[in-house]
Amino acid sequence: MRLLALASLFVMTLHAIEPYGIPDPMVMEDGTPVREAAQWPACKAETMRLFEKFVHGKSPELPPWDQCRAETLLEKEAFGGKGLLREVVIHFPPAGTPPVYLLIAIPKAGQPVPSFVGLNFVGNHAASPDPSVRLSDVWIPSPNPGVVDNKATEAARGTDAASWPFELAVERGYAMATLFHGDLDPDRPDWQEGVHAAFFAPGQTQPGEGEWAAVGAWAWGLRIAASYLMAQPELDPKRVCLMGHSRNGKTALWAGAQDERFALVVSNQSGCGGAALSRAGRGEQLAHINTRFPHWFVPRFHAYNGKENELPLDQHQLLALIAPRPLLVCSAEEDLWADPQGEFESCVAAAPVYRLLGTDGFAATAMPPLNHLVNSQIGYHIRPGKHEVTAADWKVFFDFADARLPKTKSE
Repeated sequence: MRLLALASLFVMTLHAIEPYGIPDPMVMEDGTPVREAAQWPACKAETMRLFEKFVHGKSPELPPWDQCRAETLLEKEAFGGKGLLREVVIHFPPAGTPPVYLLIAIPKAGQPVPSFVGLNFVGNHAASPDPSVRLSDVWIPSPNPGVVDNKATEAARGTDAASWPFELAVERGYAMATLFHGDLDPDRPDWQEGVHAAFFAPGQTQPGEGEWAAVGAWAWGLRIAASYLMAQPELDPKRVCLMGHSRNGKTALWAGAQDERFALVVSNQSGCGGAALSRAGRGEQLAHINTRFPHWFVPRFHAYNGKENELPLDQHQLLALIAPRPLLVCSAEEDLWADPQGEFESCVAAAPVYRLLGTDGFAATAMPPLNHLVNSQIGYHIRPGKHEVTAADWKVFFDFADARLPKTKSE
């Protein structure tokens, strides 16, 4: 494997670093090198604009929480009396936006606890077998267990519970919250059913030039969910963490980059458009992802199908936007489509920004052995197995959070 031993080396004429000629995250567009922490905010703002222009589009401003309304649909003792299971519906402006349903497991702790929030793929009812959880009534991709004609049935309950080990979270002292990304925007190229239509001008039928695509909408919903969590007395507003798997991992990275309220971000097997370097040329490439899922990213991103080397950014810069907050990137040995090597190399390439901002950066220069957690401010873990999120993965997430989050509520 070609290592990033020269990851902090400036190639001033090309504004790139080895390997693959990826852009240097600490060089401004005009060629100015970023050598001091005081220079980073301007560089970060410039990088954010690049991702808005070329990848995700610009999202609307987040609605203030006092303009939103949350209604509790379910609250019951659960997990052998060790916690509560709660489901809420969140309404938010502008008029016409679809509501978000948030399912939360909360430990009985007697003090505010840290929390994780993440998107699920097929509805909250699939994340829990509890019959009290609302059965989703929006479009769900088929085939999925218990889904008939793109609608969930009772047979779907609990079919994705392995991805959301609520009881484990409660035992580890964390709240765990999830919401269905289809509530915000159905995962198909139809712009009329989700949140986008509420922002359209009269006669508009799809996002305009520079406006957000599906990943941007999903990220926006995560941020609204975070606003709810941060307003709850049982939860520590300074320790709200973000987790995403696969396409939801791409979303978690973008939400974490935009919103500094997230204390920690976990990307699990997010691959192309997520944590993996696009220029590496392995696994899923832009032409694959933009052809199969044209709604995830803005049309300008599609123009670089097969031309990754011409794109004026790469994914290590997205990781750097989360600095100096803790970031954990996780891969699986058999998930070559997500390019574990490219995800690891992206961590190495983002590390100079983390070090610039006073952290320990990334404590690895070579791919670690399986099941070894690189427990620096940028963390990395690769396990045996395939493309999925499991209870064993969550144990790693919690171990990283235990080490990297403050131990008590921060006022």
